[in-house]
Amino acid sequence: MPALASHRKPRARTGIAGMAGLRANSPAVGFTTAALASVTLLSTQSANAAPAEPKPSVEEVQKKVDDLYRQAGTATEKYNKAKESTDEKRREVDQLLDDAAKRTDKLNESRRTLGNYAAAQYRTGAVTPTAALLLADSPQAYFDQTQLMDRMTDRQRTVIDDYETQRAAAAKQRAEATKSLESLTDSQQALRTSKREVQAKLSEARSLLSKLTAEEKARLAAIEREKEEAARRKAEAKAKEEAQARADAEAERKRQEQEQPGTGTGAGTGTGSGTVDSRYAAKADKVLSFARSQLGKPYVWGATGPSSYDCSGLTQAAWKAAGVDLPRTTWDQVKVGTRVATKDLLPGDLVFFYDDISHVGIYIGDGKMIHAPKPGANVREESIYYMPIYGSVRPA
Repeated sequence: MPALASHRKPRARTGIAGMAGLRANSPAVGFTTAALASVTLLSTQSANAAPAEPKPSVEEVQKKVDDLYRQAGTATEKYNKAKESTDEKRREVDQLLDDAAKRTDKLNESRRTLGNYAAAQYRTGAVTPTAALLLADSPQAYFDQTQLMDRMTDRQRTVIDDYETQRAAAAKQRAEATKSLESLTDSQQALRTSKREVQAKLSEARSLLSKLTAEEKARLAAIEREKEEAARRKAEAKAKEEAQARADAEAERKRQEQEQPGTGTGAGTGTGSGTVDSRYAAKADKVLSFARSQLGKPYVWGATGPSSYDCSGLTQAAWKAAGVDLPRTTWDQVKVGTRVATKDLLPGDLVFFYDDISHVGIYIGDGKMIHAPKPGANVREESIYYMPIYGSVRPA
């Protein structure tokens, strides 16, 4: 019987051999390949492409740099404060260590004296009073020796008391020195932290400025000039006000002289303020003379002269030239003397800036000051309206 033919269709071969049967230039294959390539390309672009940050405008860079310099100024005052505290603690620790060394010498001296008494007692301790009487040259000699020993016992008690006192004092001084050393370590850590903070702010500001093109730097310089010009106009207005005030005061003085001839009141107002102003003016002259001699010297954060200054270092040095000792930082200098309004400023007064009181300058009259501005700049004269004014003081 002949074999029956199979009615099942053979399965399509989908392996590599089957794929080989398709023509490479088949329209279907070409479309599929192109579509896969497009999808892969789009996927890769979507994965790698991040939204680019818009480049800041020159105005934004200027605002950011100014803010960084202000923050650096604040950090500089923190550094100055920490350095002042560190120097103070170091002097205190050195004094305590010197005192402890002297106290140890006294303690050792007391210990040696006690040792001598102990040795003497050991040598004579085996002799009884009866034996001492029998061995004495005479009864009188025995009584003399007994009286001497009684006095030595009193001296021994005094030495023991002194030893205990010296030992307790030495222990106390060692404890104080240890505590001060710990405090000194904390101050040194604060000093290092403030230093790093200043350096970080200045580095960020330099980085922003270095990325500007020549055209952008020119635009930044133009913005700076506009700012300076606006501050200069305000200073000129204040100069006119001060000139008018002086003229009014002189006219009032002459009027009083005419109304009261021969009274000998002269330029005084009868309130005593003329005398006070003259004393202050004499000191202010020395302050301004010193400040003007520093013009052109570079700003260096943490510097107190004589070759460079930060803002509070300059004001401290200038007033020291007039015999007045100011604290180191702006935060402490603003607490010295008498507060004065901007309209009442006199040459020599200190003008403070920003809400955090991170900058200070010396008023020279006509709406201007001498100050150490910021890193990269030199000590110079400038309008007090260049920065937002916090307040002013008359140090003496």
